[in-house]
Amino acid sequence: MADRGFDLEDRLETLEENDLKRSLSPVDRVAERGYFAEPSGGDLPVLDSAEALVFASNNYLGLTDDQRVQDSARQAAATVGTGAGASRLVTGDTMVHQDLERLLAETKGTERALAFSSGYAANVGTITALEPDVVFSDELNHASIIDGCRLSGAETVVYDHCDAASLRSALAEHAEQARRDGRAPADESWLIVTDSVFSMDGTVAPLTAICDAAEEYGAWVMVDEAHATGLYANGGGVVQAEGLEDRVQIQMGTLSKALASQGGYVAGSAELIECLINDARSFVFSTGLAPPAAAAASEALHIARHSDVRERLWENVAHLRDGLETMGFEVLGTSQILPVLVGDRQDALALADGIRERDVVAPAIRPPTVPEGTSRIRVVPMATHDQDDVITCLEAFRAAGEEVGLL
Repeated sequence: MADRGFDLEDRLETLEENDLKRSLSPVDRVAERGYFAEPSGGDLPVLDSAEALVFASNNYLGLTDDQRVQDSARQAAATVGTGAGASRLVTGDTMVHQDLERLLAETKGTERALAFSSGYAANVGTITALEPDVVFSDELNHASIIDGCRLSGAETVVYDHCDAASLRSALAEHAEQARRDGRAPADESWLIVTDSVFSMDGTVAPLTAICDAAEEYGAWVMVDEAHATGLYANGGGVVQAEGLEDRVQIQMGTLSKALASQGGYVAGSAELIECLINDARSFVFSTGLAPPAAAAASEALHIARHSDVRERLWENVAHLRDGLETMGFEVLGTSQILPVLVGDRQDALALADGIRERDVVAPAIRPPTVPEGTSRIRVVPMATHDQDDVITCLEAFRAAGEEVGLL
């Protein structure tokens, strides 16, 4: 009988040959000074740790080891439990969830918010629940948005990255096609979806121009603030920084990055949230967000709103960008994410190795995560890095860059 299974060994060998195979690297702690570890050998999982500065984490505000955040998680675990135990529509809803959603709605300037078990679940669940006829999606949107579009069955139109003119052209073309087909624009539901801060390029979407185009054509706007929540005005995202709360119908984000926890959320009108509670399958059929995660995110959001932690992050971003560009590196984007463009994947891997040898962690990002010929080092400072940490990172880049022949 013919073997109708899957040739996994061949698949893995192909990845290895093309320098595309990924692997897991355990760490002892998640903090601004991560303790990267490798197995020491033997039968027991004992780890030998070596200290290294981490400039690769999405823990932008450095709050994962903040005592206040940890205490909030501990208290929730002690009083509510370590897990929700069921879907929130069954017995998994708690006051901890309600408090988090109230604070998120207040921060995002919306009527209500809804917490999901992950940001991925929030995007996929929201887009499929809305059942749009057409989705207009930025070409570099996150995989969870892409998968949400696929699962929704909507016609998906991809527009050029951060290009409001390309979006407007796509909207006009589809409006004209609808007229030629004898369909009224009101007969279709159109959704524009974009990240606000793009995780691999560090670019920021032109949200005001996107809202202008959406209103002209009667489309809704959904903004993924995963890499912006907690970092901008009053602990909000780019939507808050640009004052667009009344023009963006759906604000989505994660709790797992600046908010130092786990999970995702959607913020919007009361009607939107009620529809998601009933129709978003990734919410309805998932165990509720763990109460300690919800409590940790609430405390982190409170800190982001009422302390100087955001200002410290942006000071480090400016220092690091200036230093890298002065050396001669090309740094992409305009956000807290600083992608150092290398180009060749082998050079990027060599640069990352050279930096790591100098006790700084900033991994190479290569295809298929980014397009061929645009391999890069994704550098991300945190609010908890001090000036000496930033200098250490810059010195590692200079030495490794010279060693690889990039400077």
